[in-house]
This record gives sequence, structure tokens and C-alpha cells, in this order.
Amino acid sequence: MNISYDLLRSYVETTLTPEEVAAALTSIGLEVGGVEEVESIPGGLKGLVIGHVLTCDVHENSDHLHVTTVDIGAEAPLQIVCGAPNVVAGKAVVVATIGTVLTSGDESFTIKKSKIRGVESFGMLCSEVEIGVGHDNSGIILLDTAEAKVGTPAAEYFGVISDYVLEVDITPNRVDATSHYGVARDLAAYLTQQGTPTVAKLPEVLPVPATGKPCPVPVTVAVDETLCPRFEGLVIRGLKVTESPDWLRRQLETIGLRPINVVVDVTNYVLHEFGQPLHAYDLAKTGGALSVQLARPEKMLLLDKSEGQLTERDLVIASAQGTPLCVAGVMGGLDSGTTETTTEIFLESANFNATSVRKTARRLGVNADSSFRFERGLDPNRTTWALMRAASLILELCPGSYIDGDRFEHYPVPAQPYEVTLRPSHMDDLIGKAIPRDEAVRILESLEIEVVSREEDAWQLRVPRYRIDVTREADVIEEVMRIYGYNNIELSGYVHANLSPKGAVDRSYSRRILLSEQLTGAGFNELLNNSLSSEAYYEGLTSCPAGKLVQLVNPLSGELNILRQTLLFGGLSAISRNLRRQQKSFYYYEWGNCYAAAPEVERSTATTLAGYRETQSLGLWIAGARVQSSWAHADEATSPFELKAHVLHLFERLGVSERSLRAEAIECDLFAGRAYRYATYDGKAVALLGQVSSTLLTKWDIDLPVYYAEINWDNLNRLSERVKVEITDLPKFPIVRRDLSLLLDEQITFAELAETARRAEKKLLRDVTLFDVYEGKNLPAGKKSYALSFYLQDTERTMSDKQIDAIMAKIRKSIEDTHGASLR
Repeated sequence: MNISYDLLRSYVETTLTPEEVAAALTSIGLEVGGVEEVESIPGGLKGLVIGHVLTCDVHENSDHLHVTTVDIGAEAPLQIVCGAPNVVAGKAVVVATIGTVLTSGDESFTIKKSKIRGVESFGMLCSEVEIGVGHDNSGIILLDTAEAKVGTPAAEYFGVISDYVLEVDITPNRVDATSHYGVARDLAAYLTQQGTPTVAKLPEVLPVPATGKPCPVPVTVAVDETLCPRFEGLVIRGLKVTESPDWLRRQLETIGLRPINVVVDVTNYVLHEFGQPLHAYDLAKTGGALSVQLARPEKMLLLDKSEGQLTERDLVIASAQGTPLCVAGVMGGLDSGTTETTTEIFLESANFNATSVRKTARRLGVNADSSFRFERGLDPNRTTWALMRAASLILELCPGSYIDGDRFEHYPVPAQPYEVTLRPSHMDDLIGKAIPRDEAVRILESLEIEVVSREEDAWQLRVPRYRIDVTREADVIEEVMRIYGYNNIELSGYVHANLSPKGAVDRSYSRRILLSEQLTGAGFNELLNNSLSSEAYYEGLTSCPAGKLVQLVNPLSGELNILRQTLLFGGLSAISRNLRRQQKSFYYYEWGNCYAAAPEVERSTATTLAGYRETQSLGLWIAGARVQSSWAHADEATSPFELKAHVLHLFERLGVSERSLRAEAIECDLFAGRAYRYATYDGKAVALLGQVSSTLLTKWDIDLPVYYAEINWDNLNRLSERVKVEITDLPKFPIVRRDLSLLLDEQITFAELAETARRAEKKLLRDVTLFDVYEGKNLPAGKKSYALSFYLQDTERTMSDKQIDAIMAKIRKSIEDTHGASLR
């Protein structure tokens, strides 16, 4: 938000410079992003002076140039070559001296000593356009010599006014600071704390009219007080709508607003002065009455010339005929505002429900100054002052105008201050320093927080309603702390932090770092994607059903309207983006949370935290070239086996053995064909991996295979907690290898064979590997051949042939009985 330094000082007296004000505001939580000087004439006419043309002769080498001598109050006159047709001796002119920088639009140039057709020139005589004081470019500016004194700075002659704009970054909770007066109020509290007692003051306004004559425009409020807590307004007649005076136009332009007409400019001025939005309705367009009501499904042209589709959930102010004139709290209609033909207005100052305004503004795609403030929650007690301030200014700037009748007011349930109990002992504990009690009271009072009573350790406070962010004891303590000064609270030299239960040690983070380092060392790059995703990504999926999506109540856009169920889509976006930038190899990993509606809670009633499931996950993506452009190795593409190897390496790094998990092939529409899943023996999923389906790749315009694994970090971390590290001697007895070549049904997987073998021999079987696969001619239809190696070892003795043969016979029989396999 832009804050004018000059306007700010009209509400709070201070001798601080703009830079010092910026530092003060930043120190109390209103961070200032920058301070910029703004002048009524761009460039401030620096380097320009008033001169007097002494002589004017025709240039000897030109028929349109003149050689002049100009007195600017220096020791000697300047010789200046000028091409303007109206230059003449005896006139006062504006002179740009050597070194002056002139700006025209986005371009600028510096006046230098030059030689024009053989004659030296030591400056330039300027036109209105060249110095930004007008639009006449037909010749130079000629001034009255009686009024324009030689040597007077042009900035002084033209009355250049300089101001400074402070760019204040307002956090969402500080709606009270979205105005000049709100910032001045905080600055006054800061100055008081620094030893200069100061109070922010508002200008005088007209008293609320009390003539006994009712407001001539009847207003019907057809909604309850939750949607429209307060609505008030008054009628002003006898208007002649013109341009605003220079001071008002200049003030609006300083903070980046475009002047429109005197009525609209006053409402905008009061909005930025006090933070309360206003709206002026042309009475000729109201039909003689107004109604605050819910809209009908219809289209409406807004002031920004956009077309908004209204629904029955939108609050509007309508005419007597039911035509919507304004979307409450958001923006007025294009045909309802004041123009040069307006002679009578209804001036509105109201308070609307923050949630309703926010939903409507987001759906209509409107981000106006009024909705910006209403969305954050405004105090209904502050509408009257803003109304009378705007009325005072309109009557002052529009001679002949007058208020007709009394003010209309609808305020069924007046808002009361927040009641808060403050324990000074708790304040000391929370801040880490004992602040003197009288000083704490002074800070609270400077923030307009009333101290009702001061018992020993229970102060009763009344917090003004405009501080919607100060409703708890902790909020009050934060207010005291920020005005007291964060830098005035000494550090103890120690920082104690423990987020784990007493006696517990959480190694989850260190394990994550360990695996991240391993993946980075293996050539992976880490991704960091948004947890918000698009509902469209999940259309038609059964593995991530739309019924379990966690919908956002107030999405920023249609593309960010849910919380993600899987990390997959973020990685696909990254691959697609980098693929278009000619990248060939993709190795990515990402840590992130995934969300779903809990199955035990119906989707329509899943409104509490208990109705959702949040899972910490680790995603791995590999695609493209594994080896490329190497003199020592032929080009090689990535494969699902490489991805599986990386997953197993992560398990091994945490001490989780592949044998402690059950591997199985499952159907999953995220993947092409069947996916591969690792789960615990009690059914908890640990990892899911496979080749991403071509349907999904087409959505992201990816034309190469992508292999993806998603690891359930919660379950894997719990498994690693159970790992016990034991130290044993290296085996003294050799490992024995035996091979089997088996004829199998083609749908049987190696994982199933290995699992069967391990169940058959749990003690001495150390490993099972697959070293040959054959599918083709000379085999029965629907069959394939697997060649497996089995590794046996007894750590106590050397195994005999008889013992080995018995084990292999048991394994072979188990495979034959379970899978219908036969020796080939």
C-alpha cells in the first residue's frame, strides 16, 4: 500500500524524515519495502532557471536557427542556439543549463555544451512539453518579464511540490493499517514509546444531520446482520460534478490513483485516508429506492468494464426495479456511478461480511481497493465518520450542494469491543523480559486498548473492534512487544527447542537428510512443488479418486483448487517444462505431503481435521538418458529396473531389508501395465513404482517413458525405527550357489518366485536372483523360461551336498506346487 509522507504527517505530528519513518514502521511490524520521492512535475525541474533574452540574431549558417544571449543571473550571459520560431529579445524564458537532465516519457537526455553549425551553445531554451508543464510544443515558453525574476529556479516559479511515497507491505491480519490514519495511529504509538507523547488526529467533519426529516431515499436491507452488519447513507443534492481541485488530484496521483471526478475522487481519498470504502449512487439511476439483497442469476457490467456472472450467493445493492447497481463490498456497476450529468447522489458507507465479499471477489476475478479491505474484516463502528468526512469534502468542493434529510442507518446489532484478560506474569514469561507495568499500560493506551481494571495478575482490557487480529491474551502481548521494540529484548545466549515428547528422540528429519544426500549423490535433483493442485488432473482416475480430493473452500484459481493426492503430477510438470528446454536426462526427487479425505468420513461431512488423511511421501522420477554422449559407453536410456535399484538402495540405507517386505504386482491406472508395490506383511504400503501411463504423459506432452516411485515416508520411517544394528563376525563358511531353469506361465513374476522360495527355506537361503529370461519359439503357448540362482549359507558349518540337495528339493517342490512350474 502506498502511503504519502505529507498526508501521513497531517494526522500525526513528527519531525522524522521519510527514511526514519520507514525504519520506525518496519520496527513495529509495518514493513516498508521502499521510499520514493514523487514530484508534481516529473524531474522536479532540477537545473532549470528563469532567464532573460538579451539579444536574438539570425544564425549565419541557417535560416531557421537563432543565436541568443541569455541572462540567468550568472557572472556572464549564456550564448544559446535556439530553433524555436517564437524566440525574441526582451522575453523571459526557461533555460536548461549544462548538466540538466530532461525527461520526456520514458526517455531522458542530458544538456551538454555543443556546437550547432559552427556556433557554440551553452544550454537550451525549453518548451512546455520538454519540461513537463504543458502540451504546447510549437515554441519555447515565453514568460512575463515583470513576474519572472532572472535566476529564479524554475521549480520555485512553477510551484513544484515534492512528496515521498512509502510502500508499506500490509500483512493479511492488519486491516487496521490499510489507511493513512491507521499507519499514523501506529506511528503515534511508536513516537510515544520513544519519549514523544503523540496522538493521531482526524480532521473535523460535519455533524450527523438531525433535522427530523427522514432520508428521502428508502433503503430495504433484505438480508440478516451476518451478511450486512451495518448500512448507512445520506442524500446530497445540488451537485455540479467537475474535475477535482489540484490538491486532491495531486494527492491521488501521488499514491498511484487516477483522478476521475470530484465525487469519485472524494470517495477514493477517504478510503485511503481512513480505510472505509464508500460508494456514490446517481439517484437518477436508483429508481428512488435501494435494496440490499442477494442477487439473481444474471450478468452485470462492473466499473472496470468486465462482465460478472452473479449467483444467488452474491450480495448486491439493487435499484427500486431490482437491477443490481453494486456488488456489495466488491465493485459498483458501470451504469450506477456518478458522471458529469449527475446532480444528486446517495452516498453509502456500509459494512459487509468478509467471507461473502472474498468469495464473490475471487469468483468474479476482481481485486479492488474496497474488496481488499472488506475481505480482511472491517469495523462496523467506523462507517459514520467516513460517511460524514466524504459528505464534508463534497459540500466543500461542490458549492451549492446540500444534504437532504437525515442519515439512513441500519445497525441491528452494534459491535462491541473485544474483552481480553491479560496476566502480566504470563506476559513476562512469553516475552522473556519483565516490562514495567506502567510502561505496558502506556503502550496499550497508545494503541487505543482500554485498561478497564488492573488487578495484581489479571488486567481486564477492551480492544477496539477495528483490531480484528487482537482477540486473545497472546495477541495483546504481541502488541506490547512490537511497540516496546523487539530489539530492546535481550537474548539470553541460549536457544532451547524440543518439539518431541519428553524422553523421545525424533530421527525422522536426520533420516530424510541422509536419503536426500544419497539421492543427490546418485545424480538426482530435488523438486519443490506446490501442495495445491488442479482437480482436472484427477479426472477419470480410480487410484486417486475425485471423491477423496480435499477441496479448498476459497481457491486462488481453478488450477489450484485442491490439495494433491500424489506427488506424481508435480514431477511430470517439471519434466515437461525441461523437456521443452532441450534437456535429455531427468532424475528428480521430492519430499512432500499428500492429502485425502479419510475413508471413514463421508465426503460431504469431512469438515474437520479428523475427516482427512495427511501422508508424508517421497517421490522419485527418472526419464530420458541414463548415459549420453560418452566416449566410454554407448548411449543408454533409463529403465524401471534402475528405478527399482534406487528404491532398494534407500531401503538398505535405513537398514530395511527387502526380505522384510512383501513385493506384489498390482493394477494402478497411474502406471502402464501393472505396478510394483512393496508393503509390510500386515498390509501397510511402503512403496509403489512403475512406468507412468501414456495417457498421463500425453496430458503433459511428454514423448518418452517416465518411471516413477512414491514412497510412504510415514510407514518407511516406522520400519526403520525397528531396525536393530548388530555386529557379527564375517562368515567363515562359503556361500553355495545352485541354479534352476523353470518353465512357467507368462503372468508369474520373479517376485512371486522369490517370495515362495524364501517361505520354503527361511534359515539358510540368503538370496535369489534372476539371470536369464526366455520367451519365444520352442516354448508352449503362454509359457516363459526363468533361470534363477539360489544362494545358500550356513554360518556354523560347511554345508554338505546332501543338505544342499534337500533344501533345493524343498524349494523346487514349493515353486512347482504354488506356481505350476516345471524344470526345463
